[in-house]
Amino acid sequence: MEPTELATTLAPTGPLRASINLGNPVLAQGTEERPTGVTVDLATELARRLDVPVEFLCFDAARKSFAAMSEGRADVCFLAIDPERETQVAFTAPYVVIEGVYVVSSESPIRSKTDVDRPGVRVGVKRGSAYDLHLTRTLESAEIVRGDDGVTVFDDQDLDAGAGIRQAILDYAATRGDRRVLDEAFMQIRQAVGIPVERSEEAVAWMRGFVEECRASGFVVASLVAAGLDEALVAP
Repeated sequence: MEPTELATTLAPTGPLRASINLGNPVLAQGTEERPTGVTVDLATELARRLDVPVEFLCFDAARKSFAAMSEGRADVCFLAIDPERETQVAFTAPYVVIEGVYVVSSESPIRSKTDVDRPGVRVGVKRGSAYDLHLTRTLESAEIVRGDDGVTVFDDQDLDAGAGIRQAILDYAATRGDRRVLDEAFMQIRQAVGIPVERSEEAVAWMRGFVEECRASGFVVASLVAAGLDEALVAP
């Protein structure tokens, strides 16, 4: 595919409109006006290679970032791979892998992820997040309680457990003296770059190659380290 044709396919309105989830502190930091982080760096590099300007559409939740993509307001998104999303988004391989973990009260009898999936246990999750989608499919007995943030609804409704990404959950627990994070992850959250499924096969293949190159070359590692994050988050 010729460069001009590729740019027209991936950024049909002119600029590359990148949907950024500021609600995930591993993927993005900063503010709506000045976002930073690995997803911002990837979008900037992608726009540079396409020779188009980049525009950032910043949101506080993955479901809003996904909506921007599905409604045609964004050209590229940075979301966890999930079967429900794959009906509308063509994903690359993951560039970062994040763990989903539970937090409970210090006095809770819950000691493992198996203990969570029992009748009467209520789990707080962030509505529309990758772990909400995953737990909706996999929890058989526990009740999912959704809110704007998993730990907020966990606190506000005095739930049995809260779910979230390990980094954010550890930060939350560190501010409290009465919380305990379960070491065992309940899922691996595979963060990838996505474009609309309507894009050509050639464009999807090029995008997948771009992400693989950024991962293999050390671009993703350098971006994570610059943000003060662990390079071990890079997908194997």
